[in-house]
Amino acid sequence: MILKNRLNITNQIELARREEKISKQKAKQLFDSKGDFRFAPVMYLKQSLEHIDKMAKNSFERIVEKYIEMNITHPFRKGNGRATRIWLDLMLKSAIKKAIDWNEVDKDDYMSSMKRSIVKDIEIKFLLKKALTEKIDNRVLFMKGIDISYYYEGYSEFKTEEL
Repeated sequence: MILKNRLNITNQIELARREEKISKQKAKQLFDSKGDFRFAPVMYLKQSLEHIDKMAKNSFERIVEKYIEMNITHPFRKGNGRATRIWLDLMLKSAIKKAIDWNEVDKDDYMSSMKRSIVKDIEIKFLLKKALTEKIDNRVLFMKGIDISYYYEGYSEFKTEEL
């Protein structure tokens, strides 16, 4: 069985061929850049963010896929998880009038399902869908969500609502 991929290839041999071709083309581009490899990560980040920006956000499933892609891209040195969880809630609020009630999401379940989401996203979608709420204008819920998001990464000294 072939895992879902961006090229929508279902044949393992064809997928291996395309992987070889693309990776060799990228290696060639790096060489042809006259050895200035400082810009390779910047170009990757730029391309990744452009791809994420173009992704659909018209349903819960598409928004979570966009969220996973941002997690994979990991654009910041620190704070990726916190920033993208807030971003996720704002996208959900804007597009489908829902948000995640992070009080309903177990930290260990979330962290392990996010790690596996790179390969298969059904677990994180299931976990987050169970915690969806329509209380999108509830400031206390949103602030607690930010606190929980920080708690996931070991920060719990301040309460957002008190700042």
